[in-house]
Amino acid sequence: MSGGRRWILVVPIAVLVTALLAGVVTWAQAGNIERDLAADTRSALAGAGLAKGNVTFDGRDATLSGFAPDQALRALEVVQNVDGVRAAQLQGDVTPVAPSTKPPTSAPSTSSPPPTTSATAPAPPTDKAGVQAEIDRMLAEAPISFVPDTARLTPEGEQAARTVAIALAKSPGTFRYRVTGHVGRGPGGESAALKLSRDRARAVARILTTNGLTAKRVTYRGLGDTRPATGGEEDRRVEITVV
Repeated sequence: MSGGRRWILVVPIAVLVTALLAGVVTWAQAGNIERDLAADTRSALAGAGLAKGNVTFDGRDATLSGFAPDQALRALEVVQNVDGVRAAQLQGDVTPVAPSTKPPTSAPSTSSPPPTTSATAPAPPTDKAGVQAEIDRMLAEAPISFVPDTARLTPEGEQAARTVAIALAKSPGTFRYRVTGHVGRGPGGESAALKLSRDRARAVARILTTNGLTAKRVTYRGLGDTRPATGGEEDRRVEITVV
């Protein structure tokens, strides 16, 4: 066989071997990430006294199962706080956090009662399109805002998120919601933007699950600065979507 024909055979084989090696390395790295996250998660749960349950990973996304209903929400919060976890969801029953029932205290009054008015917001629509329109309206009127360059909500932002949560708690129990965080371009680069947007979405998801929505109805994700709105302040936003 001539030298030219040998090269014709050798080059495709070399390309194939390189591709196979790259695939093996990618698979091994993904496996290492999942093993490390699983170990960190087990340690965090054990430290919180929540060792009786299972957590599996698909990449950086966690799924919790086997936790007692009254411990599932706490376990979800612990897992969401593990560094490197991108998203977490629950399988199975949970006991939702009950809203405070402490009655307001008031001094007796001899004055005439004020005119009767209703301070209760109307119940959301029962169809997905109507619920989504109501979410968009509330967020347009009172956006969920954060302290600059942090995932800490401002008092106004926290109140806005809580108002949305209370309204959505009245929606059909089959509806699920996804919280998506967006940030503007900053000096930290893509990695910093992705982490900040994910942390902000997680902070809002926590408010939803502690104000009437069960944890299995809420997921969250961060998209960093990959989907700018107008190139201005609107780039820094949190969206809530009916899914």
